[in-house]
Order: sequence, then C-alpha cells, then structure tokens
Amino acid sequence: MVQLLAQKKGNGLVLAPTRELAIQIDEACKGIAYPFGIKTACLIGGASMGEQIRDLRKHPRIIIATPGRLNDHINRRNVNMRDVTMLVLDEADRMLDMGFAPQIDEIIQYIPRERHTMLFSATMPRNVMEMASRYMKLPISIEVAPSGTTADNITQELFIIKRETKLKVLGKLISQYHGAIIVFSRTKHDAKRITRSIRDMGYRAAEIHSDRSLNQRREALEGFRVGKYRVLVATDIAARGIDVTGIELVINYDLPDDIENYVHRIGRTARAGHKGHAISFATPDQSHNVRDIEKLIRAPLPISKHPEISQEAFIPSTPKSYSFRPRRSSGGRRRYNSFRKF
Repeated sequence: MVQLLAQKKGNGLVLAPTRELAIQIDEACKGIAYPFGIKTACLIGGASMGEQIRDLRKHPRIIIATPGRLNDHINRRNVNMRDVTMLVLDEADRMLDMGFAPQIDEIIQYIPRERHTMLFSATMPRNVMEMASRYMKLPISIEVAPSGTTADNITQELFIIKRETKLKVLGKLISQYHGAIIVFSRTKHDAKRITRSIRDMGYRAAEIHSDRSLNQRREALEGFRVGKYRVLVATDIAARGIDVTGIELVINYDLPDDIENYVHRIGRTARAGHKGHAISFATPDQSHNVRDIEKLIRAPLPISKHPEISQEAFIPSTPKSYSFRPRRSSGGRRRYNSFRKF
C-alpha cells in the first residue's frame, strides 16, 4: 500500500475489528510510511474525538480505523472517503460477521467503486467468502497455509476436568511455567473473577475485556509486553492482533463460543519461529466442541492429566477412539473425520 501510494494519487483505508489491533497496525504503518512523507491517522472508539479531528485536518493518506468510530467521523463530515483507492479488511472473517457487516456496508457506500480491496485472516469460512464477493470483482484468493492451520512450533494439550476444579489446575500450570501466559475466558465477568484469583495466588495479572476503558486496556497490554504483568486474562477481544514476543503459554480456561477463534487464540504464542504451548480446559459436556476444533485444525488434541493434582479433579475418560482420515468431498477438497469419546 505504501509503495503504491508513494507512486500515485489516492488514499488507503485499513479497517480492523478491535482498538488494540488498529493501534498496532498504525504503529507498524508509521515506521514504513513516514520516510515516504505519508501521514497516517488512527480512528478508534474510546480515544479523543478532538485529537482525531486534528489528525484528519493534516490530510493523512492512510487511515486505520475501527468501523464504528469511522462511521462517526463520516456522519459528522470530518473525513472524506472519495479518494480511497485501497481498502484493507484485516481479520476479515471477524470484520464481515453479522455484527460488523452493516457498519462495513455503510462505510463502503462512501468509497469509490473502482478500488483495490484486500481481505486478510487466518480463517476464512465459506459464508464469509460469499459475503466478501459482494465487495470484490474477480477476486483472487492467496493461501499462505490452509485456513485453520496452526503454527509449526506450537504444541497442544487438552485437560478434561470438572468445572469447579479449573482454578486449581490453572494455579498449578502458572506455577509450572515461568514465562508470559495468556488466559482466555468466555465472558468479561469470568475474566474479572479469574484475574482476582490469579492475583490472590501471588502472581501479577492484568485483564482485557470490553468493560475496561481504552487506557486500561492499553496499560494492561503494554504492562504485559514489558513484563510488568506475567499473566494476561482476556476475552476473545484479545484473540486477534496481540503481537507480544515470547508468550510461552496460552490457556483456554473456557473453549471459545466461535470455534474459529481457537486458531486465533493459540496463535498468540509460537510467533515468528518461536516455540509455544497451548492448553485447553474442557468439561464433559463439551465433547462436540472439541471435535469441531479437531476438524478445524485437522489434528487430534492430546488428552493430559496434571501429575500434581488428585485424579478426582479430572473426568475419567474412556479409551480414546480416533478415526482421523481425510475423505474427498464432492468438490474434490479434503475433509476430515474425527471421533472421540470422553
């Protein structure tokens, strides 16, 4: 984008689903764009509208934004989309789901039809591809790896445990590992509760979820990045875009509601060639969720038990039964069957 904009007229627009990801993209973009004399502006909710208006008056050629805040600026006529020649939707599957699609539709009404549109994501379900075709003419799909592919250097484990013993197992795991850890919960209420429990165990922990202000979320993420906090507890708001080097372990305290987010969550570790580990907690009634995850990543999740915890905390599992083999669909693509008994 920077290379093309340096050679010809036009502006670039990058849309991201979360504030943290938009900030991260803007920081990376500045380092590339400024040597070419290209200014950027980051438009996100929770930040000062006045400061953003001042940035827009400097005529930035690249705007990085979350959809809601960009629509606010468009409706107030603070920004003109007529000169946008390149549109990027980062984490496109999230951007085009039912929650974001109306906002994206509204923004695209103000962008010229003749433009270059790009979508990026680690997972791209078929329904999202169908949705994306509305915004693109003769689209080309480029796969660095098949959708749902996990990092080469990541190892995974599954703990089948009783719900009431999750905190006890979590405490043992935090004491066992010595590097940075991200713990994912399903709800913001659980994130608050888990954070308090980890602090009561004597560990430095911070939380990121939708109830936290932008400044609180930035402080938590920056504190985690520099080592002030060893454990970051987050909802899926942090499953994408958190690029912190050296995260040793990802713990899925709760399995994600959206199975696609499993790949994004564990992708916070084993980045840029480093090794990483991911551990997931599942209760006996979640066998179907585990099967869906295995189909997505095309691999079984090894079941483990922690040696320092009474086996009564774990759910006895029948011998694992796998039938894990590719089969051809009518369209010629490979599909996978995975069967498991808990």
